[in-house]
Amino acid sequence: MAGSAQPLPRAPLGGPARIFVAAAAFHRDVADMLAAGAAAEIAAWGAQCEIVEVPGALELPAAIGLADRLGAFDGHVALGCVIRGETSHYDTVCAESARGLGELGLRGLCVGNGVLTVESREQALERADPARMDKGGGAAAAALHLVALSRNLAGGAA
Repeated sequence: MAGSAQPLPRAPLGGPARIFVAAAAFHRDVADMLAAGAAAEIAAWGAQCEIVEVPGALELPAAIGLADRLGAFDGHVALGCVIRGETSHYDTVCAESARGLGELGLRGLCVGNGVLTVESREQALERADPARMDKGGGAAAAALHLVALSRNLAGGAA
């Protein structure tokens, strides 16, 4: 089924939007590709973004929570990569990062999850590459769709 997904068309945002992008730098080359894809997608929507780095995937929910409390952002994008290793640490990092991001979404934040959970470096590079699978761009689009939805549900108010 790879390649069969059809993305939603870009939705009208109803005004300017600022997107906070947190990128886990643990696999920096992968994170850089994810961030490039996210930034390009955000620009294509006509929105602005601020990209910050955090050490790893476990810090992404905390960074987004801080940005929500201290910044003026309409949406948030979490980017990172967790590659399976020889220990169960992979399972913990994947589960806790996803749980934290999910909780932020349930609190009403518009969060796009672009944390890759892969078996190999090759899988990570394929998914992160903006010219191939562009999972960074996909995560940004998800956040922007949620921004558009929240504004629509609020009657156009940000």
